[in-house]
Amino acid sequence: MKKIFFLLSASLLLISCNKDKYTVSGTISGIENGKTIILETQDESGMGLKSIDTVKVENGKFVFEGKALEPAFHTLQIEGVQGKVPFILENGDIVITINKDSIQNAKVSGSYNNDEYVKFNEEIKVIQKKLMDFQSQNMEKMNAAQQSKDTVVINGLMQEFSKLQEEVGNASKTKYVGYAESHPKSLISALIIQGMLNDPSADIKKAEGIYNGFEESLKNTKPGKAIKTKLAEIKNPGVGAALPAPAAAEGK
Repeated sequence: MKKIFFLLSASLLLISCNKDKYTVSGTISGIENGKTIILETQDESGMGLKSIDTVKVENGKFVFEGKALEPAFHTLQIEGVQGKVPFILENGDIVITINKDSIQNAKVSGSYNNDEYVKFNEEIKVIQKKLMDFQSQNMEKMNAAQQSKDTVVINGLMQEFSKLQEEVGNASKTKYVGYAESHPKSLISALIIQGMLNDPSADIKKAEGIYNGFEESLKNTKPGKAIKTKLAEIKNPGVGAALPAPAAAEGK
């Protein structure tokens, strides 16, 4: 009985430890041993990327280990390969599968936010597929019309595309808001509301209501804190504004 209790305790301890650190295990095809993989994050300016860790490829595999204070987007840069692999670095076991020749199709899984990110992107692709299909189906027609300067065909296609853009845009916005409402602990939800508050036409009360429903862990992330600050600025636009300097006294 004591032995069973010990084993259960050890298992629980192991699970608990895994929650306090991250392990990014990757497999990559088409890359020789010794090539460097760089783990990058946004720099302090928010305009670029900086390296936070590097590892070498060994037998087509690589591993990053560490501790994440909160979930945040990071990228992997592979030596000699164009493009980057975006993913959400967070504590837990993350698995990444990469092919050198199709890095944009890298597969990421194994943690809540990464699984949600992949699923959300797939759902958005379905919504936006109409635009892609229209472009591919009418590319030759548009090129022929431009060469013959057929303005009737050109204008007709542009009007159809514009109408379709509006339709897809509205459907995408509905998807974004619906996702944020139904996923109160997803990093994607916080990023959606953060972006929503930068849109002058956004429903601020709606955004605030969704934010209020977030779990505390999400509110305490960088985007969560940014939302709180932005809402305070919108409610009290004068708060924090510099006071005008007093007028100089006139000489006598």
